[in-house]
Amino acid sequence: MMRMRFVIVALSMFVSPALAQTQPSPATSTPLATDAASSSAFGALPGRWVRVQGGYVITINSVEADGRLDANYANPRPLPFHTAIAVRDGNSLKLFFELRAAGYNGSTYTLRYDAANDLLTGVYDQVVVKQKFEVVFVRGKS
Repeated sequence: MMRMRFVIVALSMFVSPALAQTQPSPATSTPLATDAASSSAFGALPGRWVRVQGGYVITINSVEADGRLDANYANPRPLPFHTAIAVRDGNSLKLFFELRAAGYNGSTYTLRYDAANDLLTGVYDQVVVKQKFEVVFVRGKS
């Protein structure tokens, strides 16, 4: 029950700002312009991202206009994400990933894209051992 509340709260933090930003004002933009802006903002995310602390890998294959990510995780074997989403937050991008595979049971990554340094930085919440870790992902070679 607590895990479900956490997921709902975590997703609402990311989805609510995304919804607010994708609803264009009639006087200033059109839906097509919003979709194009989102696509270009998310364009930096696809690629292979390697965690500096341990070599775990997040591979982002593509990003939908609404922020849904086609992504997977490797530690070292590939694992699917239960949830993988990116949202715009002002001029920055936030990413949220949830793992539900055996041994992870709802562990999450909450990351921010650092455009100036081409990094993903944030927190890994390993719920099984009840620990949070500051993490950094660098873009790996394809």
